[in-house]
Amino acid sequence: MVFSSIVFLFAFLPPVLAVYYLAPVKLRNLVLLVASLIFYAWGEPVYIGLMGYSILWNYVMGLDIARFKEKGKSGKWSLALGVAVNLLILGFFKYYGFLAENLEALLPVKLPELTPRLPIGLSFYTFQSISYLADVYRGKAKRQTNLISFGLYISMFPQLVAGPIVQYADVDAQFQKREMSPEKFGNGVRYFISGLSKKVLLANNLGVIFQEITALSGLSVLSAWLGVLAYTLQIYFDFSGYSDMAIGLGKMLGFEFRPNFNYPYCAKSITDFWRRWHMSLSSWFREYVYIPLGGNRVKAGRHMFNLLVVWMLTGLWHGASWNFVVWGLYYGILLIFEKYVLKGKIEQWPVLRRVYTLFLVMTGWVFFFSPSLTAAGQYLTALFGRGAAGLADAAGLYYLTTGLVLFILAALFSTPLPFGIWRKLQENDWWDGLILVGYLALFLLAVAYLIRDTYNPFLYFRF
Repeated sequence: MVFSSIVFLFAFLPPVLAVYYLAPVKLRNLVLLVASLIFYAWGEPVYIGLMGYSILWNYVMGLDIARFKEKGKSGKWSLALGVAVNLLILGFFKYYGFLAENLEALLPVKLPELTPRLPIGLSFYTFQSISYLADVYRGKAKRQTNLISFGLYISMFPQLVAGPIVQYADVDAQFQKREMSPEKFGNGVRYFISGLSKKVLLANNLGVIFQEITALSGLSVLSAWLGVLAYTLQIYFDFSGYSDMAIGLGKMLGFEFRPNFNYPYCAKSITDFWRRWHMSLSSWFREYVYIPLGGNRVKAGRHMFNLLVVWMLTGLWHGASWNFVVWGLYYGILLIFEKYVLKGKIEQWPVLRRVYTLFLVMTGWVFFFSPSLTAAGQYLTALFGRGAAGLADAAGLYYLTTGLVLFILAALFSTPLPFGIWRKLQENDWWDGLILVGYLALFLLAVAYLIRDTYNPFLYFRF
């Protein structure tokens, strides 16, 4: 079940909110836990046991780490065991096939042919589990002794499927007490409708253009760039829209989650881009991998090594294939280039910095969306002047003219400009009366699209 579905909007969410608000305060965590497990079992009934095991395992290991620390011991072996089991589960379901294929290519071995289906949200709740164990070990958060509260932290449906990745220290206190008010609920509804509109009205329509272009037998340079542009905007509105819906749902339930996107396509450097894109993932790798490796407080050679390790793992987190590894290393190399070669040499040209950043990000998406490195190479060949259909063809001109308004709107809404105008209009007394009508119209339009269209994917659904 995804948020942008009729089932979720009209069959799941309304009764959950009704039961949640009618329940006594002390029972609300239990209500949310049950609802979250139903939400997960709806799409992955076979793996509900795996989630249950993950909850129990990390709950027990958190208690064990705290017990050692109370006795004046480090608890590092309990931390290591807890993290290792989490990574082994993730590794088996997500990377077994990839590892087996590459080991068989390198060594004279034949591994069992297993094709486990990747459980939805496994990467997200595994990283949350690891952050809990690490936070307890470092004394950044107290152990959670309430199994219901801990189970809710792992399985909470607003951020279960695709984040944002919530670090335990950020929400620990909210399981005991959280602010509930009509104003906060209304703000959550606005967040949710904005995210739903991004996903359904922009991302889905951009996705149709991308799918049609990549299905062409031969690409011109124009078609190739239009395909990359469509995907660049699609993945942003797809994922940021879903994150906005998650944050909005959290607010409706009284929780506060950190924002996950901050206009990344307005970034002035690759470093700045990754401060703005999927910020919860960047923060997780910085907190639990990059800093423990030594961060940037080391010699230049070690710093470069740290960056490459972090970005190789970032690539692998997104998928078990070499094109994701290359995509991650691509960014590691770019960050090293900015730090040690560029050294702020284009700081005085802000427009050039934005063009340079956007060009490199769009090029990088080719490795991300391609099914293999071979396919990525072929697409890049078309992108940079050797398209099979020349510089431009009828297909490219067709998608340019028919999609021009959509591209302009999407590009505009990927910047702060529309929201700046929105905030300015809110200063007028007459504006309050139109807000409800505007959000209602957006919601009804999104629902109409969901009823009419069959194309409604979510690109991060199985990461």
